[in-house]
Amino acid sequence: MQSHKVSIITPLYNSESFIAETIQSVLAQTYNNWEMLIVDDCSTDNSKSIIEDFAKHDDRIKYFKTSSPSGSPTIPRNIGIEMASGRFIAFLDSDDLWNSNKLQLQIPLFNDQKVGIVFSDYEKINEEGQSDERFIIAPNQVSYKELLKGNVIACLTVVFDSEKLSKIYFTKQGHEDYAFWLSILKKGYIAKNVGHVLAKYRVRKSSVSSNKFKVIKWYYAIYRKNENLSVLQTLYYLIIALSKSFFKYVK
Repeated sequence: MQSHKVSIITPLYNSESFIAETIQSVLAQTYNNWEMLIVDDCSTDNSKSIIEDFAKHDDRIKYFKTSSPSGSPTIPRNIGIEMASGRFIAFLDSDDLWNSNKLQLQIPLFNDQKVGIVFSDYEKINEEGQSDERFIIAPNQVSYKELLKGNVIACLTVVFDSEKLSKIYFTKQGHEDYAFWLSILKKGYIAKNVGHVLAKYRVRKSSVSSNKFKVIKWYYAIYRKNENLSVLQTLYYLIIALSKSFFKYVK
């Protein structure tokens, strides 16, 4: 597994304050066979110059740009997936961070043919990058039916195997990452947690997912439209998912 390339997909919009630190966390990886595909959603700040400075010194870092602003990470992520040349595809937003051993610990778990996604626990940091000692601990592994009970897989921790699954793409909808994981596990694969805190999620004041009413709408739409659940099934899973989102296991 160590010989296989990992394509790291990073959607970006006006992240000049954070992108250098994000790139540095990728450069620090002990697993060296990677490419970082940064897809700029028409930023108006200095992000492009910062990325190009890094790319001059390391050709594994590649800059792309959308033809027009899309307003969400979906299209930039899909462009990155389309351009990816690695067997494994990972996601890292432009303001988040990885621990240096993240990929080194995750990739070997794909030796199990049942594993389609590998993820990890993570830490929340504030907008200034300071730790609040909030560690989100997820289950050891998740099946499709278990994932219906709520999204316990954080996008910044995910790697998936495109050789087992082929290239698959995000749909433009609310909570698109959750819909993406469900579409993979519905094929019979499991998602495996490394069992270590391997990433840092930056909580920003402008975060879209912080609006709980929107999250309820997104969950409902996924259950009814994507997964074709009945109204009763939807309400059942929605109650469980919301209780999990409000009482995440933090230690």
